[in-house]
Amino acid sequence: MSHYNKLILVTGATGYIASRLIPQLLDRGYIVRVLARNPQCLRSRNWHGRVEIKQGDVMDTASLAAALKDVHTAYYLIHSMSSGVGYTKLETQAARSFSLAAEVAGVQHIIYLGGLADDESGNISPHMLSRIKTGETLMQGKVPVTEFRASVIIGSGSTSFEMIRFMTELFPIVPSHPWLKNKSQPIAVQNVIDYLLSALEKWEKTDSVLEIGGPDIMTYQEIMQRYARARGHKRKFLFLPYIPVRLMAFGVGLVTPVPRLIARALVRGMSDDSIVQHKNAHEVYPEIHPIDFDTATRLALENLHPLKIERVWEADIENSGASRSGTAINKHEGFFIKYKKVMVYNQATPVYKVISKIAAGLGKRRFVIETIEHNKLLLLRAEQKASGAGWLEWRVEPCGETTALTQTIFFAPRGWSGFAYWYFLYPIHMLTFYYLLQKIKDECNP
Repeated sequence: MSHYNKLILVTGATGYIASRLIPQLLDRGYIVRVLARNPQCLRSRNWHGRVEIKQGDVMDTASLAAALKDVHTAYYLIHSMSSGVGYTKLETQAARSFSLAAEVAGVQHIIYLGGLADDESGNISPHMLSRIKTGETLMQGKVPVTEFRASVIIGSGSTSFEMIRFMTELFPIVPSHPWLKNKSQPIAVQNVIDYLLSALEKWEKTDSVLEIGGPDIMTYQEIMQRYARARGHKRKFLFLPYIPVRLMAFGVGLVTPVPRLIARALVRGMSDDSIVQHKNAHEVYPEIHPIDFDTATRLALENLHPLKIERVWEADIENSGASRSGTAINKHEGFFIKYKKVMVYNQATPVYKVISKIAAGLGKRRFVIETIEHNKLLLLRAEQKASGAGWLEWRVEPCGETTALTQTIFFAPRGWSGFAYWYFLYPIHMLTFYYLLQKIKDECNP
């Protein structure tokens, strides 16, 4: 079968890896179907209109049958860490349900991305054990499974990378658990996608487990130190004899974009070394050239711009039922983000003219107009850069006789002073934020 006729199912479509994989599948000519519990969350993705979307859950047999119909290969990119205690059992049940449904539907191949750990170790963390058990459960079915086991994934938006980014930016002296001295073999997200695509196009019709990693083996402490170096920071580490995992997860959830329950699983996962022991992936796919850590970090930092990140907060607003107006405050891909959507009772052209006039006034003081898309987008960059990089964005979208107006602040903190700047001046910034939005509404509404 020509790959142009192959139907590919991607599960976990709202997740990080899926959002990077799907565009590349489409660019290669595959027909892509995605499975999501909340399809509304996909509306802001630039590939939304190019895929077939199925609403469903891997625990729901009926929705799985519909999603897997006529599928050649299915990517299994799902976890249940946000469920908290008992997520290991849920992940095993989900894998068993998916494996059986894939067998019934006649799926030819399942590709699964799991976690990298020594499964023969007697002291493996629950998170890593669950990832390994998920792969084993998938392989109990009759559909051949290619399982990739990866350590820390380096890329803007990766859960692990965002933990590293925000913690390293914030703390000049990082409070540290002894687990930071354990070893990891981080891998660039570009290489992860390379492997996932290669398994689709080059695979043996048998089960296989492939360990993947970058060329650098380092401790978690060294990962943070080298990130700090890339950002021009100097970081020291204060190792404490004991820090409760719950307390660590609470702290991570407080200062990073990673939710507390997911942080708890990931923090406990650092109790194991996570390095490649079997270099079979390189033997199977010698055409893939591992990207070193410093290059992967540089590539991730190049995406620190409002027009290069995924606008997931917009879909969250729509998913909440507030499609015509709403407010969101996010930490996402290195940014603090403040977003507000309102409806203006006027056409898009006069609304954009009012925004342009206000932007010109701001540009004379402390902003530079960076991007203009006539009657659609206006992006201003703050000239002040000492504590971080900031942008102010307006977007307009015609909605019949009215116009949807969104105003968004992006701030990428640089070091602890950036965090202090954001939090201490937050009330002033928010007053200014709402003043500008109200001014635009007042001048536009007839």
